[in-house]
Amino acid sequence: MSEYTPPLRDIAFILDHVTPMSDLLSLDAYAGIDRDSVNGVVEEFGRLMADVWAPTNAVGDHEGSHVEGDTVRTATGHREAYQAYQEAGWGSVPFDEAYGGGGFPWLVGIIQQELINSANMALAMAPMLTQGAIDAVLHHGSEAQRETYLRKMVSGEWTGTMNLTEPDAGSDVGALRTKAVRQDDGTYRISGQKIFITFGEHTFTDNIIHLVLARTPDAPAGTKGISLFIVPKFLVNDDGSLGERNDVHVVSVEHKMGIRASPTCVLAYGDNSDGAVGYLVGEENAGMRYMFTMMNNARLGVGVEGLGLAERSYQQALAYARERRQGYAPGAARGEKSAIIEHPDVRRQLLTMKAYTESMRLLCYKVGEQIDIARHGAGEEVRVAAQEMVDLLIPLTKSYCTDLAETVTSMGIQVHGGMGFIEETGAAQHYRDAKITQIYEGTNGIQAMDLVGRKLPMRAGGVYQDQVARMRSTLDQVTAAGERLAPVGRELSAAIDALEDTTGWILSEGMADPVQALSAATPYQRLFAVTVAGWLMAQQALGAIAAIDAGAADSDLAEVKLVTARFFAENLLPQVHGLVAPVKAGKADLFALSADQL
Repeated sequence: MSEYTPPLRDIAFILDHVTPMSDLLSLDAYAGIDRDSVNGVVEEFGRLMADVWAPTNAVGDHEGSHVEGDTVRTATGHREAYQAYQEAGWGSVPFDEAYGGGGFPWLVGIIQQELINSANMALAMAPMLTQGAIDAVLHHGSEAQRETYLRKMVSGEWTGTMNLTEPDAGSDVGALRTKAVRQDDGTYRISGQKIFITFGEHTFTDNIIHLVLARTPDAPAGTKGISLFIVPKFLVNDDGSLGERNDVHVVSVEHKMGIRASPTCVLAYGDNSDGAVGYLVGEENAGMRYMFTMMNNARLGVGVEGLGLAERSYQQALAYARERRQGYAPGAARGEKSAIIEHPDVRRQLLTMKAYTESMRLLCYKVGEQIDIARHGAGEEVRVAAQEMVDLLIPLTKSYCTDLAETVTSMGIQVHGGMGFIEETGAAQHYRDAKITQIYEGTNGIQAMDLVGRKLPMRAGGVYQDQVARMRSTLDQVTAAGERLAPVGRELSAAIDALEDTTGWILSEGMADPVQALSAATPYQRLFAVTVAGWLMAQQALGAIAAIDAGAADSDLAEVKLVTARFFAENLLPQVHGLVAPVKAGKADLFALSADQL
């Protein structure tokens, strides 16, 4: 397996030319942070990922995790790698200074997430879930709960989990049966079993803070009757010290296709008592609304997982293609065999991997930028518009980046040829690790349902129209740039037209028959996402031309970015036209066969 090199120049290019970090740092919330500080954080964090985390990736895949008594033993070097991350305070960088955070923009946190997932996605699951738990407690917990838990979680001294899934309630969260019974002292007793709990048990930290969905005895049926509880592994005393062990215990660790180093636990609550002690977050029966705060954070995080894996796979495929010699490239003199990077089809695969990965990075960073503006932008109107953009782009980001992670990592195996099918090369691990991302935090089919059912109707379609207006504004700039961007303008214009056409079909057919819209949701989501990616790659092309014309220090890299933007426009963006017919096919053939006939 090749070494991992953080793509610092690629990241810097985006921060300079596409989602300008200077604009974010001009906001009052970030007045004490300058660009040099951001560069220092990214570079130093990247060094830790390359030197300490990345070498553990293959080890974790080989060794996995296992239950030992009442705890979980993780792979060699993983605990030490986490402690190096925690002791340096890296988890605190994008969080509120009031709870020990570094106060950096969330976009910087997204950059960290990319690097950490490229280095070792399985291990990265521990801090990623903790970040989501922090967000949920920060936004919905009481002041006492924030004071009790947040500083230790922000510092990484304690980790957090999200407990939704049960044996009989997967994506149908409303079917969960875990019980929460109120006690005279205001606490609750939690009893039941949760499955697929990432880092539900481990020895990295002294405490684990579980956020658990459960149902009180008289709660309404379905999702309206779900409440959210904090259930710590160890109870916390009034002075902040750890008290007695709570009745939450690991039952087993799943044996998985990928991310084997990440302990995916079955947890039992209350098996040895009348229930584990839990603390209600907010109000009873509002748990799903609260959990969506954590869920949206996690959905973006899963999209970044896809980005991280795609980058790692691309780097490895590129290194192999430069070293592996086989056959003679067209026009090559006979003698020494050609490096396979000189063969046109291998070159096509590599450029496809590169362009897709760049588009994924642009999409994730754009959402990160808009989260910062939604929190700290100048003026209510600006903040609302940014939050609406985040809400619209979240399902697109999660689905696009994870679907393409599978595509890119599969191509990474293909570049290796037969050696890619051999586990020792490490190419297959990236592919196996990527598959879960399409399932995590709501399958990509669920993201599509969210898109057509909740996001398109926002503000009576106004949020969607605003996004189309942004894309057409960029198209005007591309057209004004002249011949250098003519292919980009032509293909982006056609893609936006296809999006408008299919959106009209979704809205008209869906109003008459929701099954029609839901049947078309997945191809429509892909069409929408590819179009948005094409828009962002067009912005990259504009930034590249500006850098080249100005003779900027990164003009050599800008030349590369211009090529990948054109390649995306001419080779990848046109796939939207093949998705128009699947969208408009609707439900007819999907329901033409009975379940038995299928």
